[in-house]
Amino acid sequence: MGAQTVLDPSLQSSDVQEFERSLLDRVVGQDRAVRRLARVYQVFLAGLASPGRPLVNLLFLGPTGSGKTRLVEAAAEVFFGKANAVLKIDCAEFQHSHEIAKLIGSPPGYLGHRETQPLITQEGLDQFQTEKLKASLVLFDEIEKASDALWQLLLGILDKATLTLGDNRRVDFSRSMIFLTSNLGSQEISNLMRGGLGFMAGAPGDNENLDQKIYRVAIEAARRKFSAEFLNRIDKVIVFRPLEREHLEKVLDIELGHVQERITTAECGHPFVFRCTEPAREFLLQEGTDPKSGARHLKRAIERHLVYPVSNLLATSQIRLGDLIIVDADTSLGKLVFRREDQGALVGEPAEPSAQPAVAPASAQHRAARTLARRAPRD
Repeated sequence: MGAQTVLDPSLQSSDVQEFERSLLDRVVGQDRAVRRLARVYQVFLAGLASPGRPLVNLLFLGPTGSGKTRLVEAAAEVFFGKANAVLKIDCAEFQHSHEIAKLIGSPPGYLGHRETQPLITQEGLDQFQTEKLKASLVLFDEIEKASDALWQLLLGILDKATLTLGDNRRVDFSRSMIFLTSNLGSQEISNLMRGGLGFMAGAPGDNENLDQKIYRVAIEAARRKFSAEFLNRIDKVIVFRPLEREHLEKVLDIELGHVQERITTAECGHPFVFRCTEPAREFLLQEGTDPKSGARHLKRAIERHLVYPVSNLLATSQIRLGDLIIVDADTSLGKLVFRREDQGALVGEPAEPSAQPAVAPASAQHRAARTLARRAPRD
């Protein structure tokens, strides 16, 4: 008998490691969910996905604003370069059985048969596939709001990876990763995080025990809503924890970095760098986050309080090429104020300068600096 080599099944390929790192850069506070999605991707790359079924059926449970939909969009960004490279079905639009015609088209002979184009088609499913990645991402958002008719369609998709349209064409989901999201159990999870429901908030080193409790609470909520027939078709249930303060601050960093990238690559011809002070960051967090909705409204708050005023400053030439803009907050006015550092004068409403400014993410700052250097006039 020859010598034997001990194998290590915990090792991941370089592609999967890069995929996981890229997701962690985009999704905050849900490391466990990211790791599980990376494992799914490893199975796909190894060619070991179950034949005759979708590549994977994943159910995401957790409070609103915790990153369930964002994880799917982040995967699309990594795979295809854009967050909207997902076939997304908003189940809130299909709460009545007759609305299923919008999804699969009307059968021949029914009124509006030719006018009603199905939302799900093979062409739509495959439109984002590339030579490198022959796979599609399908998202059924807020699945608990779906009608019974949509549930029946889903059972066939999740089990046999096929869907029959109104005109009897078939759609093949065998190369699709199917994600279903639900807010079921959100209230119970929030109570658990605060030490409610008879539980005491865990000690700092008791995170593993808290994770298990959160998982059990979410699964129990899913079992009360979904049939055993449906849950048996789910390959993995991933529970998202509510985002904590440190996670919300990281999400803010990411979103501010996106704004800086938009400024740097804008066609306005006036790229500049901005920095948010601690009061400005606190203002945006208060306006864009709360315990019930997590970080769901943060992007909207940044658009309203930062992007819109900056667009006015650009349009009125108060910001010039290469300026450094300090963004501060005036709590008495309940708004952000803007100061151009090179002149030491306020741009917009007056306010006292605050402490050391908090810098937008370094990667965005570095890209902005390089772009400004390239565009600067030479002697």
